[in-house]
Amino acid sequence: MKKLNFSTIMLWAGMFFLYAPMFILVIYSFNESKLVTVWAGFSTKWYGELFRDQQILDAVWTSLQVAFYASTMAVILGTMAAFVMTRFARGWGKLTLSNMITAPLVMPEVITGLSLLLLFVHMADLFGWPAERGMLTVWIAHSTFCAAYVAVVVSSRLREIDRSVEEAAQDLGATPFKTFFAITVPMISPALVAGWLLSFSLSLDDLVIASFASGPGATTLPMVVFSSVRMGVSPKINALATLIILIVSLIAFISWYFARRADIKQRSSSA
Repeated sequence: MKKLNFSTIMLWAGMFFLYAPMFILVIYSFNESKLVTVWAGFSTKWYGELFRDQQILDAVWTSLQVAFYASTMAVILGTMAAFVMTRFARGWGKLTLSNMITAPLVMPEVITGLSLLLLFVHMADLFGWPAERGMLTVWIAHSTFCAAYVAVVVSSRLREIDRSVEEAAQDLGATPFKTFFAITVPMISPALVAGWLLSFSLSLDDLVIASFASGPGATTLPMVVFSSVRMGVSPKINALATLIILIVSLIAFISWYFARRADIKQRSSSA
């Protein structure tokens, strides 16, 4: 029998600390009682109640829309910023841009949300736009802070690629614009996908910034969950969290499966 060492004990302790609350949450999503801490028998009625709650369904759709558009815009802005950070000559302009891009990574979300709220209010007073805060302002706010994460991910990939391939393409007559889309983008595509997925997760999970930037017509899912929890935890929230855990687990398993197949195929072809 293999002896337990300190590393193994800490590994299992960490796994228990991370996943035991989720496991309990999944169990209590099938609770008959309205009280989330009192077990009254097995039931799936709260899943039915969840799908009949139009407020939650609308909030899910709003969050998915905002996350999709925000992550897409963040990839565009973050890639342009990363290209400037890695390809332009050193100077005060490049240093200033780098510091400004990475500032949202360490800045508290309360400050970011409050500054964006003041910006939208002053723009509405000066230009009449935006007339009211809603999905558009949440999209702008999420795109702003997600672009910083994309810039960091993409810039690290841009520093690793072989620039001689780009130089060879330009020597053969390709314009810088065509070289970027035909050579550079395919080489950094894994970083672009990673940045998009990271931005999607951050936008879908954000509560603080969305609370400042949203209005009555744009309530995201974290805002609905937070307001519901403040009034008392409903078993419907447990059911919603269980479905989210299931979807994320399925996506992670599918990604692992295809990555494993690609790795096995690559090893067999190189053998």
